[in-house]
Amino acid sequence: MLDQPLNSLGLPKPPAQTRVVVAMSGGVDSSVVAAMLAEQGYDVVGVTLQLYDHGAALAKKGACCAGRDIHDARRVAEAMGFPHYVLDYENTFRSAVMEEFADAYLSGATPVPCIRCNERVKFKDLLATAKDLSADCMATGHYIQRKFGVGPELHRATDANRDQSYFLFSTTPDQLDYLRFPLGHLGSKAETRALAARYGLAVADKPDSQDICFVPNGNYAAVIEKLRPGASDPGDIVDLEGRVLGQHHGIIHYTVGQRRGLGIGGLEDPLYVVKLDPVLRRVIVGPKAALATRVIPVREINWLGDEPFLAREEWHLDVKVRSTRPPRAAIVRPLSATEAEVELLEPEDGVSAGQACVFYAAEGSRVFGGGWVWRGK
Repeated sequence: MLDQPLNSLGLPKPPAQTRVVVAMSGGVDSSVVAAMLAEQGYDVVGVTLQLYDHGAALAKKGACCAGRDIHDARRVAEAMGFPHYVLDYENTFRSAVMEEFADAYLSGATPVPCIRCNERVKFKDLLATAKDLSADCMATGHYIQRKFGVGPELHRATDANRDQSYFLFSTTPDQLDYLRFPLGHLGSKAETRALAARYGLAVADKPDSQDICFVPNGNYAAVIEKLRPGASDPGDIVDLEGRVLGQHHGIIHYTVGQRRGLGIGGLEDPLYVVKLDPVLRRVIVGPKAALATRVIPVREINWLGDEPFLAREEWHLDVKVRSTRPPRAAIVRPLSATEAEVELLEPEDGVSAGQACVFYAAEGSRVFGGGWVWRGK
């Protein structure tokens, strides 16, 4: 008997015998994934997570995982003829993502809640649900690639403008073995929208979600104040020598590297936020040169290399500390299996605790994992 050839998802069985749970946010990307796999004959099950209050979400344009999006995901499932379920994850999302988001800002850090959502909700609880549904794998609309080397590897998307690897660095090898990313090889978002139009999906022209899903109109401070009353307590704006230059209305309104909106005009040279002191409620400002960071302590490392992280004294990799900036050359020196000191060959401005530091191959598209910046030097 001949071996069963692999299907398009890399599994040795016919599509009709392959159950795939598709994480459907209600946007065009995940809708195309679900439609594509349904058209190919897979046993598709769509699942949408309700992450926060319907009423607030319906009022917010461009949100995801909200009332409007749940409706759109259901319409796609009905049009393509596969079952669709909505799971109430509001409590999980609040405790695993929103609470930490608020506490991180209060501690003077700059959190990235989308990473925590993937790590703690979508690729943990939802993935477990997919297995409970006897699915062979789970597919998402993320722009990232899964390739095979020694084992499954994480790679950047073909379209650098859509690449979401920064937000998925904490995907573990076991999760990567189960996950599929059918859009990662596409050359542009226009290709995705063209596929949506071909499948006749009503979401083909739906705008992309903007900012953080639970933050209406980008107003982080209002959300934090609601979660943590008193978060906007005032304090001093001081220079590097501790001289008071002005007053602020809560450190949650500031991030490291910020220049505008400091409310301390009249000075000859521009000043930037270089540090936040939550204990003394101080915003510390200084010249742009004071933002330069060369050495970054990183912890909670998720390593995706073939060799153990501690197999070498140092790794020569590229790293990215902000999603909007390109990777830059660095030396990663392991301190333990989950901690490292990252030395940038060229300093980076505005590195803040709470940001992710993601590791990439110096050449090629492979993602080697990453960790969390936990204090500046």
